[in-house]
Formats: sequence, C-alpha cells, structure tokens
Amino acid sequence: MSILWEKSSTWRWLVRQTRDSKPFFFGFATVCAVVPCVVGYYVMQVTNSRNDQLEAQLRRNARPDTLLMGKVNKERLGEFLGELQRKEDTNDRYVAALKGETLTRNPYIRVQPITTSQGENATKSS
Repeated sequence: MSILWEKSSTWRWLVRQTRDSKPFFFGFATVCAVVPCVVGYYVMQVTNSRNDQLEAQLRRNARPDTLLMGKVNKERLGEFLGELQRKEDTNDRYVAALKGETLTRNPYIRVQPITTSQGENATKSS
C-alpha cells in the first residue's frame, strides 16, 4: 500500500476525499458495490444459454443414468407436491430420514429401513 500512497496522486486524492467527506465515502462505497453487481448481471445475461436447440441437443446426448435420475427426481417432486396439495402430514418423512430410513410409495407401509447389500455385509465381516 505504501507504493500506491507514495507514487499515485490519484490514490492519495481518493483516500483524502473518503476520509474528509462522508457523502463521498458513501458514494464511493456504493459505486464499488453496484458496479461489480451490474457487470456480473450483464455477463450472466450474455453468457446465458437459454437456447431451445442447444437444450434439445444436450437432452439427446444425455447419458442414461442422467435421464433416469431426472425422471426419478421429477417423480419424487410430484409426489411431494401432491402431499402438500392434499395437506398430508409429512413429518414422518423427516423422522425417517434422521433414522436412516426411506419412505416407500405404499401408503400402508410408510417407513421402510434401508437394506444393505450382500457385498457390504461380506466386507464388514471379513
């Protein structure tokens, strides 16, 4: 900082102005906050790829596991939103998650523990 202070008259003027004038200080602080936000916003708008053709191409080239996860997430979201619309009590969902259990889609068997696979049991016993 001493290099700036010793060499730059603009820097010394800026420091003197912000020290001596509160309105200048708040104006300078506002400019330092607003200008990067505005520049960032416009950069995001320019680089936004909301192109329908590009999205269609990306969906065509998607891997099967990605498509499956999208389908599962859409189903889960639909189920959750349906429960909210029907005003069902969903606290048991959170209780089950805290216990390490998962909820089934069968309404009569609401909570089911997560089962471990045979491979995991064999490695744990060894």
